Amino acid sequence: MPAEDARPPLVADWPDGLPVVRSATRLPGGWVGATWRATLADGADVVVKRCPYPAEVEADGYAALAAAGVPVPPVLAARGRTLVMRFVHGSPDWSAVGAAIAGMHRSTGPRYGWHRDNRAGRYPQPNGWADDWPTFFVANRVRAHLADPAVPAAFRQRLERACDGPIQSMLPARPPASLTHGDLWRGNVIDGRWVIDPEVSYADRELDLAYMLMSERRPLPAEFWAAYQEVWPIPPDFQSRRRVLGLHHRLLQVRHFGAPQLETLHADLAALGW
Repeated sequence: MPAEDARPPLVADWPDGLPVVRSATRLPGGWVGATWRATLADGADVVVKRCPYPAEVEADGYAALAAAGVPVPPVLAARGRTLVMRFVHGSPDWSAVGAAIAGMHRSTGPRYGWHRDNRAGRYPQPNGWADDWPTFFVANRVRAHLADPAVPAAFRQRLERACDGPIQSMLPARPPASLTHGDLWRGNVIDGRWVIDPEVSYADRELDLAYMLMSERRPLPAEFWAAYQEVWPIPPDFQSRRRVLGLHHRLLQVRHFGAPQLETLHADLAALGW
């Protein structure tokens, strides 16, 4: 059971203008940042997240998703490493979420990237602008991981060779620069209706799709996909690019969880002939 803590470590950079915390209960999960469900002095029910990075980085992602029509918890304030959001709950509405994510992908930018670097789990996510998709993907979603010692030298060499040509040959040069969530899976949809933990950038929407389809143990439900397809059907040849685009998250999993994740990375590289 979550532990009750009337004085959680939330005071040091508490946002100006918000009532103080009256009581709080530590929430489960919170693998990257610790979270509490808290009641403020004015009776408001909120979630407080202590981030290992400036909270404004995550608040920026929530603002982008909200502007694109994605159902997200309203952000009340961000200061230092403290993010305060309205506590949300409700009955699942996977169809609405699927339609909203397709609508988010319909929201496009002028180039691939984002106006700032942000985070992918524990690690910085570089978002330097690029005019073509393969260049952005290779530089910011594959090579960005390869200096990490968790990626063994043999894998690094295989991926460097792939970055030097094969990856570019498999990806379209200029697909729509869609607003992407970056870390969308079932665990980041609260009660089947509220989307959390953005890692946003403008990218080929297929980068999101590859990760959304990666989880076999906790897949997004059929009603999510039916609603998504009604708004923006997935192209039939996406499957030919799915493993390539999945390399970003395969490498993130290796960096976060270590050697046990190398087997699936090897399987994908072998299937690609790399």
